[in-house]
Amino acid sequence: MADRPPSEIARETLKQLAIRRLQPTPDNYLALYDEIAETRSPQPFPEGPLSQIQRVLPGQTPAQKRLLGQFERAIIQKDWSSLQSVMVGYANLGLNPASAAAAPVETADQAPVATAHVLPDEFAQILSRLLDNVLPALGDDDARVIEMAQQLVTFLKEPAPPISTVQLMLGNFTYRLSFATEEQSAIRTGLLELLHMVFENIAVLSAEDRWLQGQAQALMAASTPPLTLRRLDDVQRRLKDVIFKQTEAKARTVEAQEQMKEMLTTFIERLARITASSTTYQGTMERCADLIGKANTIEEIAPVLQEVMSATRSMALDSRVTHDELQDLRERTEAKRAEVAKLQEELDRASAQARHDPLTGSLNRKGLDEAMEREIARSRRLGSPLCLALLDVDNFKTLNDRLGHAGGDAALVHLAQVTREVMRPQDLLARYGGEEFVLVLPDTTVESGVAAMTRLQRELTTRFFLQGTEKVLITFSAGVAQLTDSEDSADAIRRADQGMYLAKRAGKNRVMPA
Repeated sequence: MADRPPSEIARETLKQLAIRRLQPTPDNYLALYDEIAETRSPQPFPEGPLSQIQRVLPGQTPAQKRLLGQFERAIIQKDWSSLQSVMVGYANLGLNPASAAAAPVETADQAPVATAHVLPDEFAQILSRLLDNVLPALGDDDARVIEMAQQLVTFLKEPAPPISTVQLMLGNFTYRLSFATEEQSAIRTGLLELLHMVFENIAVLSAEDRWLQGQAQALMAASTPPLTLRRLDDVQRRLKDVIFKQTEAKARTVEAQEQMKEMLTTFIERLARITASSTTYQGTMERCADLIGKANTIEEIAPVLQEVMSATRSMALDSRVTHDELQDLRERTEAKRAEVAKLQEELDRASAQARHDPLTGSLNRKGLDEAMEREIARSRRLGSPLCLALLDVDNFKTLNDRLGHAGGDAALVHLAQVTREVMRPQDLLARYGGEEFVLVLPDTTVESGVAAMTRLQRELTTRFFLQGTEKVLITFSAGVAQLTDSEDSADAIRRADQGMYLAKRAGKNRVMPA
């Protein structure tokens, strides 16, 4: 029935009015129309009756005048929600007669006194700013919750908003907001799952293409919660560099492969020409042999011998030219093969950057996860201890502000270089984020780990970081945690982070066991 055109529904409505012998009033027509269309028409806004109610509402006190003005604006805007708020305000005035008497009264020497039922201006401003900050995070999906928030903000910016009305409007808004936030959370979780499915599928389909697989794994690491802006910025900067290098190397590889295809085509053409020349030469020799067999005098043989010699010289010349061309082709092929091998090495290095921090050369989050998985498996297989140390450069923001971002980056490079020189070859360094680093210490107890980090601190005091002519002392605070049998890497890093926090609280440039 809902698919019937309006003209057909209108004819049926008139027919039913006659059949049921109803008066052709607007109300009867609308009721029959909705019944036939199986819909419900929106009720018209009763501006006339509401305007009559407005004329008889009291408006003597300041609170009543304010509510009366809100009532008039609600009628003009045809806003049922605002009307509801105004009626609740009038009801509260009726339930609390003293509040009307307590309304602010201005005298010549006295400022208005705030009433107990009115929301304080400072609190109203705080709520208004809070809603203004929440609105951008809601998006445009739920128009109703945005409308309710805007109405509440407008109401809070009015002078002396009643607490009861604010409480009612805020309650309705937060109830609707709970559904919007749940939906936003579900959308975010669903999008992350879809991204992981796409990246995993890319990695599976590109098992033989290491550069694309490395890029897909980096994207998977980037979309793994918890997400932070600093982490996303680092990954975005690294991926841009990797993508640029991979795209450049990939294009050069494709170009080299196309050139090798062209050389192979030329090689086949040369072979075909050699075959054709040999076939022609063989035919000439057979024909000349037949002529020689039939000749009876030297004069008859002489032209045949001349033709044989000419054909032989031509064949030799073709063979020499073809030999030179094939030799040149072989040399070019070897050069292209070496170039393709070199490009593949460049691709492998570009792919490796998906697991390394481009600034310091240490492992990134993805590389750390893979290294920890290997070391934990080895530790539990051999029954050997495994430690994690999390270090954070002290006062790095001050250092970065004083030396600039380039100087701060150079300080991190210096720290990573000294760490690699001081620590053992089997120890692994990873940049955990910003100025934080993680050291993986195989075959190390927590006591030995604390001693190793303290030794690194002493070494840093003897190796100043030079910024121009200025010597800069770099210190760090660290926490050391030894993995237990029931822990994974995330648990150990969390404990090491707690130890690092205690080291900061204890005065910095310290190492604390966790």
